[in-house]
Amino acid sequence: MTFFLPVYTLSKRELIRFLRQKSRIIGVVGSPLLFWLLIGSGIGTTFKIPGAKETEGYLEYFFPGTVLLVVLFTSIFASISTIEDRREGFLQSVLVSPARRSSIVLGKILGITILATLQGTMFILLAPFAGVSLTFGTFISTVLTIILISFGLAALGFLFAWRLDSTQGFHAIMNLVFVPMWMLSGSLFPTSGASSWIALIMQCNPLSYMLDMLRHILYWNNDMRKISLNPFGISFLVTHIFAATMFILCVILAKKK
Repeated sequence: MTFFLPVYTLSKRELIRFLRQKSRIIGVVGSPLLFWLLIGSGIGTTFKIPGAKETEGYLEYFFPGTVLLVVLFTSIFASISTIEDRREGFLQSVLVSPARRSSIVLGKILGITILATLQGTMFILLAPFAGVSLTFGTFISTVLTIILISFGLAALGFLFAWRLDSTQGFHAIMNLVFVPMWMLSGSLFPTSGASSWIALIMQCNPLSYMLDMLRHILYWNNDMRKISLNPFGISFLVTHIFAATMFILCVILAKKK
């Protein structure tokens, strides 16, 4: 109970805080939706996807990247609650309690993971409008993938938020690190059209493997999966290693005085 009770309490607190702030729901889903519609429709007629059929447009290519953006935005913005808890004194109260540091970290990350999964799942329901065939098996597999991706990104956001003491600094880090990571994940353009040094960065970017997992599952019976940078097995392995590594680093950081 000394481990699972803090996990349950802190994750539930994240959900309650989110539901009380309706503007966050609109912002997290609305911004990526506008990205998908405006960028996808604007570039759709001028961008030729290598290896894709004439009937497969840019909106369909851009859809998995938009799902990743929804999960990324939710995970990162929800991590700001760690900074707010420290500023309000709540985090200090939790740290001096008998709860283990690992349970505190897991509770915060798990709450953010649930939020990101819910937001990503809501956006997945728009797949038919992008020309993506969504079966029951595909839907369940995609949700499970989103849970894994959300956990890794939530841990990454927590890792940065734990060391910062201002939301302004966190936003600066987000613009400097997280947004370029998403842009160079293959969400906006495939590797085949990038220069050699950009392609190398995309190959080292963990978000590229997360995107490829989504693309392989969503397009399992579609030629679009051939555009993926990495095979499914490698993407699956790297995404799991990334999520586990981020969580371990968060626990190590939280245990430091």
